[in-house]
Amino acid sequence: MLKIVAIILMFGLIVFVHEFGHFLFAKLNHVRVNEFAIGMGPAIMKFGKKETTYSVRLLPIGGYCLMAGMDGEETENPEGTFESKSVLARLSIMLAGPLFNVLLAVVLSIATAHFYLIDPPVMTDVNPDGAAAAAGIEKGDEIVAINGDKIYLFREITLFRQIADLTEPIEITYLHDGELYTKTIELTRDQNYMFGITCSPREAKNFGEELYYALIEVRFQIKTAITSVKMLFTGAASVKDLSGPVGIGNMMSDVIDEAEETGGMKNVILSIISFMVLISANLGVMNLLPIPALDGGRILFLLIEAITRKKVPKDKEMIVNFVGFALLMLLMIFVFFNDITKLFK
Repeated sequence: MLKIVAIILMFGLIVFVHEFGHFLFAKLNHVRVNEFAIGMGPAIMKFGKKETTYSVRLLPIGGYCLMAGMDGEETENPEGTFESKSVLARLSIMLAGPLFNVLLAVVLSIATAHFYLIDPPVMTDVNPDGAAAAAGIEKGDEIVAINGDKIYLFREITLFRQIADLTEPIEITYLHDGELYTKTIELTRDQNYMFGITCSPREAKNFGEELYYALIEVRFQIKTAITSVKMLFTGAASVKDLSGPVGIGNMMSDVIDEAEETGGMKNVILSIISFMVLISANLGVMNLLPIPALDGGRILFLLIEAITRKKVPKDKEMIVNFVGFALLMLLMIFVFFNDITKLFK
């Protein structure tokens, strides 16, 4: 029961922050908000203030900020509607949701950087039989780039090993005694493509370092989310690898179990916060995809309007959004049953 409550609260907070971003920027741009809802389905609690109804709904799988005139419905008072505002104002409202998810991830990452350990890619041990040692990397050296891509966390090296073709030569840039060196290494199959390097996490030295690594952590999560999307489009991953609320809840349950085994309640709370960073950053990225019915779909229409200086015909936009929403619902149903199948397996 505690796990279920924790999962619902996690989803609720992340969705609330996302929708609050839309809500706040709508108010700042003097757009009327008809309803601000957390959850979907039938309302279990409603209260109103001025023109806005606030509600909590039964299914903890989303939420919405319903603005006047947003979906082309007729209104007696066109002033204060979403469509009556400038393109820049509407763009700021639509971008605010994903932006607030990223900001939430940064704030939570400061907490994890303070109480958890950070993992800069500084070598605490180098296996003499590994490819890194053959390239001249020694204990205390810092890897700063792989194949030209900047490296800020040791986990980025782990991510690289998961997605790269390790049979190809790899260019590594590292810092040794204050000087940069770039070497090309080859990982051999008989070494199980081993770099032969170890990094032991350490504590942050001060708030400045905590803030720096919080930003780096969110950058890493965004990079991971973008990489996952690329893998879907390139075929390196399939829709069967996607997870919805059930799958995410199951993963969070595993995280809580593991945290309980390795530490006390403090460790459990920090593990939940760390998991929330991942989900919030991913939600921010996914909502920016130019898919109808997502924030990114509306942003795409607004960008077209900004370039052409003409509004996309509302009937055509509504048709595209309806089709996109229907396809999104089909995908959600597929992901739901996929999650259930994985759960029972």
